Amino acid sequence: MNAEKIIDICKRTHEAFYSLSKTSEEKINAALESLKTLIDKNRGEIKNVNGMDIKNAKELNLKNSLIDRLLLNDKRIDGMIESIDTVVKLKSPVGEVIDGWRLENGLNIEKVRVPIGTIGIIYESRPNVTVDAAILCLKSLNSAVLRGGKEAINSNKLLSELIKEALNENGINPNSIGFIDETDREGVKYMLKLDRYIDVIVPRGGEGLIKFVTENATMPIIKHDKGLCHMYIDEFADLEKVLNISYNAKVQRPGVCNAIETLLVHKNIASEFLPKFKDLMDRANVELRGCDKTRTILKDIKEATEEDFNTEYLDLILSIKVVGSLDEAIEHINAYGSHHSEAIITENYNNSERFLDEVDASCVYVNASTRFTDGGMFGFGAEIGISTNKLHARGPVGLRELTTYKYKIRGSGQIRE
Repeated sequence: MNAEKIIDICKRTHEAFYSLSKTSEEKINAALESLKTLIDKNRGEIKNVNGMDIKNAKELNLKNSLIDRLLLNDKRIDGMIESIDTVVKLKSPVGEVIDGWRLENGLNIEKVRVPIGTIGIIYESRPNVTVDAAILCLKSLNSAVLRGGKEAINSNKLLSELIKEALNENGINPNSIGFIDETDREGVKYMLKLDRYIDVIVPRGGEGLIKFVTENATMPIIKHDKGLCHMYIDEFADLEKVLNISYNAKVQRPGVCNAIETLLVHKNIASEFLPKFKDLMDRANVELRGCDKTRTILKDIKEATEEDFNTEYLDLILSIKVVGSLDEAIEHINAYGSHHSEAIITENYNNSERFLDEVDASCVYVNASTRFTDGGMFGFGAEIGISTNKLHARGPVGLRELTTYKYKIRGSGQIRE
């Protein structure tokens, strides 16, 4: 670990914030447009260095679902460009007057949205986070220190260089986005003590990373915690609708945080539904693990243990539990869930409203896949992560969540007596 290098990057990024915070939205948008062009122009090189990361991941025998998170193909590069385009079109929340009033003594008070400052972002696997994090921080006039995982180091390094090039081309301090290429855990631990330069830290990765950051950070944290997501199949569900939604929520991309890990099924429809569901999952090579009641219907699946119901698989594995009521489903979710994304499939309005009101999660769905929990899907253009915090930011973290506020008070000579 090179401590001096980490300090230097964080210090220069922090210092760059003060000039960045005075930069016009037009100038920021011009830099983002330049970044779009640079990414498109260098897509061949991006795929080449990403291929090095993929090769290394395969040599380390990482799971296919994790290798998928690393991949940057043309479709995903196009996705990064589309995210930039969306963020360019969004209006920056900075400067928005949230509230305002006049006191009897004549003081005018405004509550105004401002950038947080310097944001540290520690993330694993997905190299597109380098671009997502940078463009959202820049648009909200925050500087950012980025530290990606060792498995994506080559991809992250190139993308950070393109970001700095785009800033430089448009007269913006390239130190506004700092990149730490130290990949050992000690480097992260050291970064977490630099609250003099970093105002808030955002960890985005596995349960181990989140726990490490939570235990070591000396600055506030916006947690992108694990995604232990559930889908409850109510007794009043449309079973054809269920099959389509549940397949999407588990199979479309199993290695991401908004894929479901546990399916809860009401006892009154379990015998009819579970055999159909198993046929569907068998075709997708999903391994099912069930409770005792589930295994009386699906006799050849593995037993689901207490550990299974506490596990974010990030793989083609799914736990199933048969429940006796909506109350039992909600109780299970609130006990085992990670406050990320939860869904109910039902045609009963009262049950759907109870689920929305009583489930403790950042995103709660009725008759839709949990895979929509995503800044891009929510119209934010991109996201820093999915916050499972309850204070400051919750759910997909976009531009607005990267701001705080200050009070601006204008007087004409008032004094307090």
